[in-house]
Amino acid sequence: MTTTLIGATGLIGGHLLEALRADPAFGTIRVLLRRPVPFDGPRTELRMVDFNDAAAYRNAIAGSDLIFCAVGTTQQKVGGDKEAYRRIDFDIPVNAARLGRETGCRHLLLVSSVGADASSSNFYLRLKGETEDAVRAAGLPATSIFRPSMLLGNRREVRVGERIGQVLMKTFSFALAGGLRKYKPIEAADVARAMVAKAKADARGNEVLEYDAMFELRKSRQTSL
Repeated sequence: MTTTLIGATGLIGGHLLEALRADPAFGTIRVLLRRPVPFDGPRTELRMVDFNDAAAYRNAIAGSDLIFCAVGTTQQKVGGDKEAYRRIDFDIPVNAARLGRETGCRHLLLVSSVGADASSSNFYLRLKGETEDAVRAAGLPATSIFRPSMLLGNRREVRVGERIGQVLMKTFSFALAGGLRKYKPIEAADVARAMVAKAKADARGNEVLEYDAMFELRKSRQTSL
């Protein structure tokens, strides 16, 4: 399978790249990048892309069987500019879905967020919900949307608030039961394992996967290794 990965420099994206390289089921792995990053490895093809250039973006995606999209930013990185935030978190995945549909991609796997809702009053959750809706509307044969809560793992950049949140969530996650289980923290590596396992399944239509579904897929992925 020819696979395109968007967002490889992020926490989940980095684990996705490792998992894809380690699995012989995946052939060429195209890594789309906004800036040069030294990603050396087997079957890996780096492509610098201006995501605002529709033709260049389409050419980079064309021929992909699968698209993994784990791209995302923060308010700090965009200096509080909500339009810049939207260009990354909405435009890049939505255009990936539309261009993937045009060029014959069969399955897009997207990292979203627990609580995503296009009608939310919260900017982040509303944007994630709008992105999900637009990606589904693109009409790919299969769309799998992953909604993790707090991600556990070490990022390249230090986020003090996130580190504190990770400790608190890990300490009190036992109290998240029943309908609250979807808010349990999850290792970024486990999200990546779940996505790779789902990519190898015979997926059809639109599906949303939260904590329990990701945890089960992660176990099946570990069993197959």
